[in-house]
Amino acid sequence: MDRDTASTVFECLASGHRLDIYRLLVRHAPDGLVAGEIGAQLGLPPTNLSFHLKTMAHAGLVRATPEGRFQRYCAELSLMNALIAYLTEECCQGEPARCAGLVAADCCPEPLSGQARRRRAQRE
Repeated sequence: MDRDTASTVFECLASGHRLDIYRLLVRHAPDGLVAGEIGAQLGLPPTNLSFHLKTMAHAGLVRATPEGRFQRYCAELSLMNALIAYLTEECCQGEPARCAGLVAADCCPEPLSGQARRRRAQRE
């Protein structure tokens, strides 16, 4: 990834609506959602949603695939992983031993037990 691509991704995600859309699609990865489902879950009117999805597709953050009369949108997780790699490629000045105490969080952590899930829901 280069600086211009990273800037484009950040500019795209600077919109609260687009950030919400991306996070929703990540939750529904790898299957994604059709536009109507995205709009319904986020309370966005079709014209606004269409504008945001087009902008996100242009930035490479989402991929649209035809599904009958609808478009199914999926988050491009590989782009986000490349962005994270770009941001952290010079971590610890190229000396991994200096970062021994730092551990990146897993993208998909272990599922919470029923009790832990209830406690988290109560806090939120």
